[in-house]
Amino acid sequence: MLIDTHAHLDFPDYEPDREQVLQRASDAGIQYIITVGTDLASSKKSCELSQSYPQIYASIGIHPHEVKELGPDPSDIYDVLKGLVRQGKGKVIAWGEAGLDYYRDYSPREVQEREFRHQVRIAQELDLPLIIHARQAHDEVLKILNEEAGPRLRGVFHCFSGDERIAKEVLGLGFYISLAGPLTYPNSHKLQRLAKILPTDRLLLETDAPFLTPQPRRGKRNEPAFVTYAADKLAEIKGLSSRDIARITSLNASLLFGIGGKDKTAKIVYQIRKSLYLNLTNRCTNNCCFCVRNDTTYVKGHNLKLSQEPSIEELWQATTAEDPGRYQEVVFCGLGEPTLRLEVIKEIARRLKTRGIRVRLNTNGQGNLIHARNILPELEGLIDAISVSLNAEDKEKYYHLCHPIFGLDTYDQVKEFIRGAKRYIPQVGVTVLDMPWEIDLSKCQEIAEKELGVSFRIREYNILG
Repeated sequence: MLIDTHAHLDFPDYEPDREQVLQRASDAGIQYIITVGTDLASSKKSCELSQSYPQIYASIGIHPHEVKELGPDPSDIYDVLKGLVRQGKGKVIAWGEAGLDYYRDYSPREVQEREFRHQVRIAQELDLPLIIHARQAHDEVLKILNEEAGPRLRGVFHCFSGDERIAKEVLGLGFYISLAGPLTYPNSHKLQRLAKILPTDRLLLETDAPFLTPQPRRGKRNEPAFVTYAADKLAEIKGLSSRDIARITSLNASLLFGIGGKDKTAKIVYQIRKSLYLNLTNRCTNNCCFCVRNDTTYVKGHNLKLSQEPSIEELWQATTAEDPGRYQEVVFCGLGEPTLRLEVIKEIARRLKTRGIRVRLNTNGQGNLIHARNILPELEGLIDAISVSLNAEDKEKYYHLCHPIFGLDTYDQVKEFIRGAKRYIPQVGVTVLDMPWEIDLSKCQEIAEKELGVSFRIREYNILG
């Protein structure tokens, strides 16, 4: 399932074949489309479409190109727009697109800024997310948003064209970033590099149809079905599957706009890329200040918050239902520390190995402390690869960041666990998060490769899975 979070189906471009356009979108797996108003007439038409088609939702507002038509007192027009929200029966789910456009300058800049402020206030008054248009005016848009910010301020920068600095400020403000057809263009190297580093849990997809047709369909009118091209390109950039991207961005759209309904089912097995992950427990012996659990229970669009820990048979049934042989590997991971359930790991791994399936364990390396014995010999022949989170270059920093229940000497015990793992497990690796704290990554790499003799990998901060 995909959601096109920004299209203009009210435009006359679609009058001849709107029904066919919607059918092609449905055939392509597009479950919902947000059609976005640009002025009063466009907003009214978008609302009408949302009432006529269950898959269409509406956003209303005044585009910066059109604010020059509002006159000195636009209150009557805004009152009509507010009325559309009340009459919309839950199908009007955002305000916009509104913002600033200093590239075309079709409206005087002082008028753009005045009316953008006005619309930011209205969106918060109505508790609606904003759909932001920003073209060569990102700093000015952010300045206004910061000055007008209240507890209800939220939204998305549509068809993002800013740089990394702007993206960080946008994310810091709590907004999402939406990507469209330009992501697929051969010369969009800067945008593609930016997409690679942006957190997937803050990304949306759109077409901006009928504009910005993706590269494989260049020269043709854009339409919602073509959002799949942006999804496929983003999957390629992120090293994920298109299915991953669809799930993640649809969840993001649900969280922001309240459409589609997020999947609240707790997953005990879940797919990312070509790996099948097993979620054994939400318990952990660390209380890391950087842990994703501090903010969400979702990883790559999967809800991992367990109501109860699965039994061996429940886990095996869920695993076999996914046909584990079609994956590159099965990974013990989840939202907690897997070795807390050592007997489950051993039994499930034993069954997987009888099928010739590669098995990996992601761990904080505290298994020996947890069980007060060396557990590594018990994993021999069951685990093909183990990845241990080191996360610091010394025990003081590790204790400060991870708050292990076993105390200050935990770091040294984790290193001993890594050393011992090499005797029983074919592939042993260490990971460290590229965190905004003072982590000496080069020192961590030296510890892994020279002191411990294992592979080293840097994981992106706040990017789980």
